[in-house]
Amino acid sequence: MFVYDYITYSQNDTEELGKRFSVALEPGTEVAMYGGLGAGKTAFTRGVLRGLGYEGTVSSPTFAIVNEYRGSRLDLAHFDMYRISTEEELYGTGFYDYLDGRTAVFMEWSENIPFAVAEDAVKVIIEHGAGDVRHIRIESPKEIAI
Repeated sequence: MFVYDYITYSQNDTEELGKRFSVALEPGTEVAMYGGLGAGKTAFTRGVLRGLGYEGTVSSPTFAIVNEYRGSRLDLAHFDMYRISTEEELYGTGFYDYLDGRTAVFMEWSENIPFAVAEDAVKVIIEHGAGDVRHIRIESPKEIAI
């Protein structure tokens, strides 16, 4: 396991880290995101999408459960698992349809669905620091250049 630790000092910094992380993404990559409300999970994902060439609006999938984005290099499905806690509920979101090896899948609130987080998923753990400071840990089964 490769572990990378970062500190960001603003939402823009968090987005920039996501943008840098996007170069490591391949089709089929699963990213399990962890962090409390307002931690910066969507900001990180927004940065990833900018890095993939997506120029539209990026919002939290809280009410939609999943937002789909088409990037210039690969597509991304952005899930919010806040209200999902069972296999049946997860199945009802269409989650498994996105595990097709072509789409990068980002899952916010992955702590709610530990049974569905793949062993080779990249983990992004975001913790609040003082003010706008965020401590971001990326755990990857393979070495990535950020």
